[in-house]
Amino acid sequence: MILVTGGAGFVGSNLIAGLEARGHRGIAVCDRLGAGARWRNLARRAVGTVFPPERLNGFLDEAGGAVEAVYHIGLHEGGWDVDRMLEANYHAAAALWAWCAANGVRFFWASTAETYGDGSAGFDDDIHEAALARLVPSTARGWAKHLFDRAVARTIAAGSPRPPQWAGLKLFDVYGPNEYHKDEPSLPLMLWRGTAPPGLDPGTRRDLVWIGDCLAVMLWLLDNEEVSGLFNVGTGQSRRIDEIAAAVGAAACREVELPAGATPETPCARYRHSTEARMRRLRSAGYDGAFLTIEDGIAHYVGEFLSRGEAHL
Repeated sequence: MILVTGGAGFVGSNLIAGLEARGHRGIAVCDRLGAGARWRNLARRAVGTVFPPERLNGFLDEAGGAVEAVYHIGLHEGGWDVDRMLEANYHAAAALWAWCAANGVRFFWASTAETYGDGSAGFDDDIHEAALARLVPSTARGWAKHLFDRAVARTIAAGSPRPPQWAGLKLFDVYGPNEYHKDEPSLPLMLWRGTAPPGLDPGTRRDLVWIGDCLAVMLWLLDNEEVSGLFNVGTGQSRRIDEIAAAVGAAACREVELPAGATPETPCARYRHSTEARMRRLRSAGYDGAFLTIEDGIAHYVGEFLSRGEAHL
């Protein structure tokens, strides 16, 4: 059995679809569905059980040796409530790490490129504590996930108990199906909807990565038990925001314009720096999969999902 926390979310539900396609059945999902549309991300999945975070400890006590791997993608964070973010992305992750270490269960978690802050310290996925200490996240979510990354670094350096395989994935700007419920979806989806925030600098560069390519990395880790570490997951090639808008327009066969009106207070402040994943460590670990260009990824997204009424996977 595989446990996926945050399984009703964007990344988690895509992961479950990928696991099912490989023959995994009875996947356990820990997440909080709430009153919104998150449940639609699981509507086509034959999951074994779905339960809220407060039942996680009871599930682990009962499941015991039946769990072969845990993917801690995250839990429904309650908007931008920082206390709940901290609980989901640090405390819950630390508890799962300890449980997996004690029970010999493989553990994978989703970190984020938001841990790099404004990018001034670079985008090197070095897990040494000294390297992580140089990073200053610019969002509460990035900070909460960064705290756990640093805790893992200290644990590894101290030689303390760890799961038999462990890997953290610093996901860059991921886009793809099943993100429709998010308050802050990917830039391609916002451009498709015409809801991109004002003040986007056309020259800013972003590393956008197709969700299917992230899924391929996650499944590759499951196939390679000897690989552990902290890894960036991006394309390794940043693209300008005006190029991203052009790709959406080409796929949609209509003109897509960037909104005007930059002010320092607008939500687009998170787009004012450039991101580009350094992919050397993942490649050195043996991953040789290709990553879609934004033109190919966005064309697939629009053609197979967005143009069909924002279809779910």
